[in-house]
Amino acid sequence: MTNWKMKSAGYLTNHMTRLFFQGLRDEIAPLGIAPAQFMTLLEVWKADDLTQKDLVERLDVEQATMANTITRMERDGLIERRPMPSDKRAKAIVATEKAKAIQKDAIDAAMRVNRSFLEVLSPDEQTQLLDLMRRIVENKTQSKG
Repeated sequence: MTNWKMKSAGYLTNHMTRLFFQGLRDEIAPLGIAPAQFMTLLEVWKADDLTQKDLVERLDVEQATMANTITRMERDGLIERRPMPSDKRAKAIVATEKAKAIQKDAIDAAMRVNRSFLEVLSPDEQTQLLDLMRRIVENKTQSKG
């Protein structure tokens, strides 16, 4: 890598993101899910009464992207859309038994990827890195709104 790349937060963040994505993709592929599906399932596993709009807001993705992800997940038997008791026009996104059956393995796979990337850092450095990343994300998320 050239020197300017090693001094660019944008370049390093992008490069590290691609490496994380590839690592996660490789780890969860045997479970029949992709990273975008995993990200969505993490929210759906927490609550069975989320709408597509809720997922868009929680995951900070475009509406069209979420619609495509949910369509693929429904096709793959990972989620079902059910009427919301409070609003029959809205649909709740619910994890299927198939999705629930892979929850532990998927989370374990993601934890392995995180550990493999962070193992080069001491525990204190890991905490510091995550704190700094959260601060940047929170700052930029707030400035968007």
